[in-house]
Amino acid sequence: MRYDLVIFDNDGVLVDSEPLSNRHLAAYLTELGHPTTYEDSIRDYMGSAMHRVHDLIEERTGQRLPADFDDVFHARVFTAFERELKPVPGVADMLEKLTADGVPYCVASSGSHERIRVGHRAAGLDRFFDDSRIFSSQDVGRGKPAPDLFLHAAERMGTAPDRCVVVEDSPLGVQAAVAAGMDVYGFTAMTPAEKLTGVTGLFRDMRELLPLLTGGDSAEN
Repeated sequence: MRYDLVIFDNDGVLVDSEPLSNRHLAAYLTELGHPTTYEDSIRDYMGSAMHRVHDLIEERTGQRLPADFDDVFHARVFTAFERELKPVPGVADMLEKLTADGVPYCVASSGSHERIRVGHRAAGLDRFFDDSRIFSSQDVGRGKPAPDLFLHAAERMGTAPDRCVVVEDSPLGVQAAVAAGMDVYGFTAMTPAEKLTGVTGLFRDMRELLPLLTGGDSAEN
């Protein structure tokens, strides 16, 4: 391995939650009088913590979202997760391989601890992630694109930032990893490659990731 720690984003990288989450977010914002398409939600909010939704709506409209917005949204999304959420294709095999090879890994997500755990249980990935491997934007003062979350995860896992690699699928997450001084591989299954600027490499399929981490070249670079 080229790295001492692999840090995974969660939504869109481990669990295929971005379509579900952004569909419900767009619908709820529209319901509240802030017309938002699925494409708008992907563009503006994918990979970010919930405070960004509040901040952008207030900045654009001068209105605040309801105090219970997060609770209502998460209740809707968690219900959808229980019914529909799947792991990203190939991710279970990849995590099995990392575990078998003794490669340290963790997840660092803009989502809440509850969201991460609900998603992992629904997708059957909870066996790979105990509490010591789960880090959320709730743990730090600033979420992505600030580097705080990735630096926090590295510190807690006992690894220097320059020995870490991040696996991300959002521009905000890539910015955070670069700011943290970490290599970052961009997953392009859902995000166009041109939006993931500054990455160390790009890949489209989870089966392509391990060769990158062991010194291979990106299929897209």
